[in-house]
Amino acid sequence: MRRILLAALFAAQLAAASPPGAVPSPAAASPPEYSIQAIRLADSPGDAVADMVIGAPKDEKIDSIYAIWLIRGGGRNILFDSGFHRERWFKESTIKDYLSPDQAVRLAGVKPEEVTDVVISHAHWDHMGGIDLFPHAVIWIQREEFRYYTGPAWQPGGDHDGIDPEDVLELVKRNTEGRLRLIDGDDVQIIPGIRAYTGGRHTYASQYLRVGGAPPFVLASDNVYLYRNLTERRPSATFSEADYPANLKSQARMIELAGSAQRIIPGHDALQFQKFPSVGRVATIKAADIK
Repeated sequence: MRRILLAALFAAQLAAASPPGAVPSPAAASPPEYSIQAIRLADSPGDAVADMVIGAPKDEKIDSIYAIWLIRGGGRNILFDSGFHRERWFKESTIKDYLSPDQAVRLAGVKPEEVTDVVISHAHWDHMGGIDLFPHAVIWIQREEFRYYTGPAWQPGGDHDGIDPEDVLELVKRNTEGRLRLIDGDDVQIIPGIRAYTGGRHTYASQYLRVGGAPPFVLASDNVYLYRNLTERRPSATFSEADYPANLKSQARMIELAGSAQRIIPGHDALQFQKFPSVGRVATIKAADIK
């Protein structure tokens, strides 16, 4: 009888401590430990700094890079951004020492068909243009980014500058195949330990990632083009000039999320391959190795 009374008392205490409708469950499993690698796809010599760091001297040039980021853990091979390969952009841009994204991931020991997820920061050609190279991957993109660039962007008054129609068609194709996931806004966990954030629009609804860990990192993509955006507190290029103040607020938030500006990885800065240990085109992003 005493055991029965004790069991009943424990059940009553548990029910009182739980919100209405809650079902007691075991402690949630800890998110996996993730590794992060930056992979350089190509060089872009002689870019105007003022196009990336708003307010910089107009005659200043920099050699930037194109990159993707490989996140591994929990049985997943996740790409943040997918690079590019369509011929049009080689004619319209300065691209040197190029390696196709599907070949680039092999340098990190991953086959293209082993990529499980591709998270797209934004729909520009050099970030979304390689999704068709990863045949088994689920594609993640902000719902509003998908809506705008598969619809209103191509209507009168819309803005589809830097968007490749073939990439949009591939995105729609993935959706019809059930291999597209739409992210609903800001501060959303999309994969255990990995959260998506919005704000300060680089495109209509661009996003960046916080990869949890001890310590965490923020992968900014073009929401921060260069480390100089952070050190000089200048906005990156945005969907409109009206978004510049919001971009600066997003940069401050990224620092809070990462715990340090040194743990924010910009979208086109070659310095990330000097700050972190690099072998050829691959840099391993680790806090202990920040230079």
